[in-house]
Amino acid sequence: MNAIRTSPGLLTAPAALFLIAFMLVPVGLMLYVSTLERGAFGGVNWGQHTAIAYEKLLFERDLAGQIAFNSDYIAIILRSFRLAAITTAVTLALGIPTALYMASLPPRRAALMLFLVTVPFWTNLLVRNFAWILILRNGGPLDSALATTGLVTPPLDILYTPLATGIGLTYSFLPFMILPIYVALERIDRRLIEAAFDLGADRWRVLSRVVLPLAAPGIAAGAILVFVPCLGAYVSPELLGGGKSLMIGNLIQAQFGASRNWPFGAALALVLLLVLLVALALLASVKRRERLAS
Repeated sequence: MNAIRTSPGLLTAPAALFLIAFMLVPVGLMLYVSTLERGAFGGVNWGQHTAIAYEKLLFERDLAGQIAFNSDYIAIILRSFRLAAITTAVTLALGIPTALYMASLPPRRAALMLFLVTVPFWTNLLVRNFAWILILRNGGPLDSALATTGLVTPPLDILYTPLATGIGLTYSFLPFMILPIYVALERIDRRLIEAAFDLGADRWRVLSRVVLPLAAPGIAAGAILVFVPCLGAYVSPELLGGGKSLMIGNLIQAQFGASRNWPFGAALALVLLLVLLVALALLASVKRRERLAS
């Protein structure tokens, strides 16, 4: 029976249609809305184009119509980047040892650990963050446990602070860091590690000179999988931060919700998307240069 010959274009057509329908069209619509004029009672005035939404990112107009520089939204964007970077660093510090331990286990125990890491995905993110409210609240389990040590004096007032937001983000996205690193470690040829020990390297040198460089693709993938969704996170900052540490995801939601300023919300979403695309392009460029240099 002759093999059925199919053109590459036909094979990629479903994926291309999916990307067009669920990525390019929404992004194009968002770009169009960001250039429209805000309606008097919310929404937009279709056909009335203006750049006020982008102007509002950096400037504001007083009652006299004078333009002045406004750094409030830039501060929110920078705060989002800082919290996302801190969360990525913390998950990296927790994820590498966890993945190393999992990779060193026998197959059955490693499978059990893999199951335990993925268990949180079985519960909705909203429910998990509500659980952290009960844990972090004054008089809650964490407050009571630390009070018994005598090292701190309750209440700790952790809930509705940037620290609580960071805890929620770290818990939510930690599996996204562990899993790629574990997969990268599993693919390492164990003979390379044995050869390093045979050549006289100690455990630290084997880890820093052999294991971590070979696991670099998994570390980079984990960092991207944590940083990108963390930057636009909404649930944890809203529930655990109590709105006190406003992030760009909450700001976008407020524009489409209470403020009903759709053009400005669309402009904020586009800026976030553009920044992420530039960051990912720079990372890909660095990785390409490293591959060419090696």
